[in-house]
Amino acid sequence: MPEQRPPLPPFTRETAIQKVRAAEDGWNGRNPERVALAYTVDSYWRNRAEFVQGRDAIAAFLTRKWNRELDYRLIKELWAFTDNRIAVRFAYEYHDDSGNWFRAYGNENWEFDENGLMRTRFACINDLPIKESERKFFWDRSAPRPADHPGLTELGL
Repeated sequence: MPEQRPPLPPFTRETAIQKVRAAEDGWNGRNPERVALAYTVDSYWRNRAEFVQGRDAIAAFLTRKWNRELDYRLIKELWAFTDNRIAVRFAYEYHDDSGNWFRAYGNENWEFDENGLMRTRFACINDLPIKESERKFFWDRSAPRPADHPGLTELGL
């Protein structure tokens, strides 16, 4: 039986929101090997100016990312969806090893196979330096964003 990652396409508004939240929770867990399992074995990414293909390359990319982007916290929000595609907007906060804080803003376009695995991911991202006092994402960094924590719209982002 093939691997499946429900909810499966075709998406409804409800299942698209579930898929977005599952992705957010996975990335906030910062476990590269586990996150990579949400993608097809030959998944193709464009992340900023970097091109990544396959689960092993995705896990290696995420390992590098989370070794640089410390205290990473992410919020994703559904923007649009069709049968097997979802568009999201997101923001995340992190600091570097010198203690400089950033908020990254971006958009992603996702395409899924029939088993709910992401086959393509195209991400456009911009980083904004912020002061630590300007942070908006506060929750235990080892846990998903709590259900009562505001989302991007509520935070004015």
